Amino acid sequence: MKLKISFIFVLTLAGAVSAQTPTPKVANLPEPRAYVYRETGGQKLQAFVFAPQGAVPGKPTAAVLLFHGGGWIAGSADWTFEAARRFAAHGLLAASIDYRLVNETITPIEALDDTRAAFRWIRSKAVEFGIDPKRVAGYGVSAGGHLVAAAGTIDFPGEKIDGTNSKPDLLLLWSPALGVEADGWFIKILRNRGKASDHSPLEHAGASAPPACIVNGDKDTLTPLPRAEQFRDRIIRAGGVCELHVYPNVGHLLTRNLADQEDNYDPDPQFRAEGNQRLIDFLRKHGFILDK
Repeated sequence: MKLKISFIFVLTLAGAVSAQTPTPKVANLPEPRAYVYRETGGQKLQAFVFAPQGAVPGKPTAAVLLFHGGGWIAGSADWTFEAARRFAAHGLLAASIDYRLVNETITPIEALDDTRAAFRWIRSKAVEFGIDPKRVAGYGVSAGGHLVAAAGTIDFPGEKIDGTNSKPDLLLLWSPALGVEADGWFIKILRNRGKASDHSPLEHAGASAPPACIVNGDKDTLTPLPRAEQFRDRIIRAGGVCELHVYPNVGHLLTRNLADQEDNYDPDPQFRAEGNQRLIDFLRKHGFILDK
């Protein structure tokens, strides 16, 4: 994922892949409640929780944690608020997550550690939030897609702390960075802290991967389609479940501006709406959205 400085600001829009004109149901949702899910290195990391709409008292709902894009160096949880509102409108508890961003001392390894901590945290709150700890999905955009997919496919030492699972149960990936072992930008910001392949969802895709749904443009030059295809194929060959929804003649985050996918972000509104619906359909198919 080659990244120019100007692209950081473009991803303010990219993080909100859901920037549809909201339906009244979504627009009228309450503002999220902020929680500190982790304190590390003097930094308080927050989760912004949107309550599920139409939840039945005493009946646990599914949850989804949302991770923004920004090339691992930029962004904030509010980039995914619109997507979180849409999931909450469909009856899921949705939490937009802040994670540590790359700087002189922080690498994507720390961001991934935060991602896993967020999944442990939400499950530790299952009773308080009224959620099913075995139905916790992860939604990730671009670099956030890497974090979610890596958390779901890579086994880590001490995976369960105090018996709490740190993996998502289902993956919702929008233009995700999957083959980071071939991503020059990722390798650079990893700063020689091990091999990039150790942190690559593509390298670890297999039978243990949660069910995954991917949205990708066929002309994406930042998170290229072949890596998503390889990810899908490896999971399916191993007997897992992975859907890949490909949209023609659009690039990263479904932008129509193919000449410069790092600036002048111009997502195709029809494809974006269709992609969002595919994620909702996938959630319903796997029991995360229950018809009333």
